[in-house]
Amino acid sequence: MSLSLTQLLAIDFPLIQAPMAGVSTPELAAAVSNAGGLGSLGLGASSVAQAEQSIVRTRALTARPFNVNLFCHRPPARDNAVESAWLAACRPLFSRFAAEPPRALAEIYTPFSGSGDMLDMLLAQAPAVVSFHFGLPDAAAIATLRAKGILLSATATNLAEARQIQASGIDVIIAQGFEAGGHRGMFDPQAVDYQTGTLALVQLLKRHLAIPVVAAGGIMDGAGIGAMMTAGADGAQLGTAFLLCPESAADESYRRAIRARRETPTWMTAAISGRPARCIDNDFCRFARRAADLAVPPYPLAYDAGKALAAAARAQGEDGFGAHWAGQGINLIREMPAAALVATLMEEYRRTEK
Repeated sequence: MSLSLTQLLAIDFPLIQAPMAGVSTPELAAAVSNAGGLGSLGLGASSVAQAEQSIVRTRALTARPFNVNLFCHRPPARDNAVESAWLAACRPLFSRFAAEPPRALAEIYTPFSGSGDMLDMLLAQAPAVVSFHFGLPDAAAIATLRAKGILLSATATNLAEARQIQASGIDVIIAQGFEAGGHRGMFDPQAVDYQTGTLALVQLLKRHLAIPVVAAGGIMDGAGIGAMMTAGADGAQLGTAFLLCPESAADESYRRAIRARRETPTWMTAAISGRPARCIDNDFCRFARRAADLAVPPYPLAYDAGKALAAAARAQGEDGFGAHWAGQGINLIREMPAAALVATLMEEYRRTEK
C-alpha cells in the first residue's frame, strides 16, 4: 500500500505553503510547519550563503519538516538587439520617476544546475524536502539528493512535464494550474501554454501517473482544498493565501495593492521578469499590453530592468510597478497569522468531508 502525502512528508495535514521567492521567510515556513502543514522557503533568488542562512534559521524555529525550492531555468540566450529595444521601450517609464534604466541587462539569478556549491550545501544541511521550479536538475543531482534521504518534488503545468518528473525519480508532482500566482513553472517558456486550470490538470495527471499529485493554483480556503481532494489530489499547495500573514515578507506596497479593492484583477505577463507570471494587474501590466508586439528579454534579464523600475517608482511613492505576484483567488484572502490560517483552512476542509 502506498503512503499518503502526509505520511510521505511526515506532516499532519495535506497542506503545503508555496515557496514564493522574495515573500516566504523562515518565520512563515516555520509557522506553517509547526501548525501541521509543510512550510517552504523560496531560495531560487538566493546565493548559497543566503540559502544556507535561511535553512539554518528555519531549523532554529521548527523541528518539523520544511521544503526548500530552487529554480532550474535554462541560462538566457543573449540578444543585444532585443535587450536594447526593451530598455529603450522602458526608458519613458524610468524618466517618469527621474531615473535611468540599466545600461545593460544582467543575469541576476543563477539556475540550480545540479552541481557545485548549492548542491554541496543542500547535502550538508539535508532539509526534509527539496523542490524544483522551471524544470529539473540533472539526473546525478536527483540521485544524490535522494540517496541523502531528501524527498523531492517538482512543478508541472502539463502532462508532458509531469511525465518527465515521474521518469526522473522525483517523489511528488506539484500540478500548477493557470490560476496560480507567481511564475508559471513551465520547463520551456517558449512552448505553447495550453493554460490548463488546476482542477482539470489534477484529474489529468492522476489518470496517467502513479506518484502523488499536489494541486496548486486558485486555492484559498478549505472548500477549495476539499474540491481538489475530491477530484483526486493528494494534497494542496497555497501561496497567495499566505501573503497577508504577518510572517510573510510582502512589503507595504504589496500589501496595499492587495487591500486596495474588493475586486482585484490579476494578469499573466512576461514583461516584469522575462517569464510568464501572474500578478495583480498594475501599471507594469498595462505597459506590457501596450508593448505586446515587442520581444521581452528572457528570464531573468528582463527582471533586472523590472526590479530597477519598481524601485524607482517606489522611491517616488508609486506602487504600480511592483512584482506583486498573486493568484486568481486573491479576493478571497484573509489576514491573520500563519498558524491561525492553517488551523482555519483545516477546519474548513474537515467540514467538506462530512
